[in-house]
Amino acid sequence: MPAIHSSPPTPIEPGREARSIEVRAPARLHLGFLDPGATLGRRFGSLGVVIDGPQTVVRLSWVDAAEDEVVATCLGATHELDRARAHLQRLRERLPLLRGRGAAAVPGGAHSALRLELAEALPAHAGLGSGTQLGLAIGRAYAELGGTGTSTADLARLLGRGSRSGVGIAGFDHGGLLLDGGPGPDGRPAPLISRIALPPFWRVLLVMDERIQGLSGPAEQQAIAALPPFPAAKAAEVCHEVLMRVLPGAADADFRAFANGITHVQQLLGGHFAAAQGGTAYTSPAVGRLLGWIENEAPALIDLPAAVGQSSWGPTGFAFVPNSGAADALLNAAREAGVLDPALRVSVVRTRSQGALVGLPNPAPRALHTA
Repeated sequence: MPAIHSSPPTPIEPGREARSIEVRAPARLHLGFLDPGATLGRRFGSLGVVIDGPQTVVRLSWVDAAEDEVVATCLGATHELDRARAHLQRLRERLPLLRGRGAAAVPGGAHSALRLELAEALPAHAGLGSGTQLGLAIGRAYAELGGTGTSTADLARLLGRGSRSGVGIAGFDHGGLLLDGGPGPDGRPAPLISRIALPPFWRVLLVMDERIQGLSGPAEQQAIAALPPFPAAKAAEVCHEVLMRVLPGAADADFRAFANGITHVQQLLGGHFAAAQGGTAYTSPAVGRLLGWIENEAPALIDLPAAVGQSSWGPTGFAFVPNSGAADALLNAAREAGVLDPALRVSVVRTRSQGALVGLPNPAPRALHTA
């Protein structure tokens, strides 16, 4: 998806009332649940990381019009128009604005219309957190434009996001490698337990199969409900790997420890969720073949293991590697070995240590589609 805006939004000056707000929300990879069955007491708990590359970009503006409008300014965002319109409507109903504009404006902004533009959107149901990032981007733009000061966690709850994982919410605010403690018993979004900025020279091979979508909505809920219990011993093993290999490896820039920990966590969880994915740890067979080959060949080709797995329900897969040279070596060797399906979309991205960018927008292109 090509970027629409070439430079980041301009920071908002303190005390300035903006007419337009732009929010850029980055993608995240969901690296696994700690305890999906609550066999150790608290359900879920998530490990994830924010990445550069694919993103959702929204722009919200006051306009002199009779009613709110939702438009897409790139073809790649048209699939999110209905969901964006529903988010804006819910915000209008549940979160009164504290300021509006124009002679007819009253406290709450009820007589000023809003124009919501979707300039970029993450692919839906691909394992990149598209639903949460879209909702939070719209919610943050609305809160900034209307002066409500609403927290990201409260926006997530209002818009129905974060019922299982909290890494998308924390990633929107902070970026980095994130560990959350699972949602609270009263439905509150999961608390953030740990945040670590990964070494800047580490890279991620992002492997996307645009022919397939992962589970979502009612189908996802049914799949989770039908899974067998996740054994307490395996939950404890996942927790141990995260606490004693993944997080220390990240903090110490010990790539071997980090990679071995991530891959082991993915193996434990992939075996559990395979029953809902056609009997395999990967939703996309082509992604699975490539990452299985990388897992086997990386030690010989780059002298270190790669951290491989699938983000959430996929189909997007990933391979963490120690640097850009290792990424190039693995991709070139995979092409020569004939294991890189030409239909796959493979990119090399950095991890990201900051969250969403919020500010005054640059001029946007004309709308392509309107809802």
